[in-house]
Amino acid sequence: MKAPSVSGKKVVNVLTKNGFVVIRKKGSHFHLTKTIMSKTFHVTIPMHGNRDLNPFVLHSIARQAGYAFEEFVKLF
Repeated sequence: MKAPSVSGKKVVNVLTKNGFVVIRKKGSHFHLTKTIMSKTFHVTIPMHGNRDLNPFVLHSIARQAGYAFEEFVKLF
């Protein structure tokens, strides 16, 4: 499946709507977390203006968030 063209801001918005909470912002990166049944997921998202994220970065974010990539893309 082809990765969509999305910015870091859009990814943060989608993940917060799905239960993730922004725990801190350090430099140009947002750190989000979510706990499901004693398992905690930590996600780091780069925010470099409105530039689109690299497809490899999207795959990494999906993995960190505990989603299969196809399932993650459907959130957009």
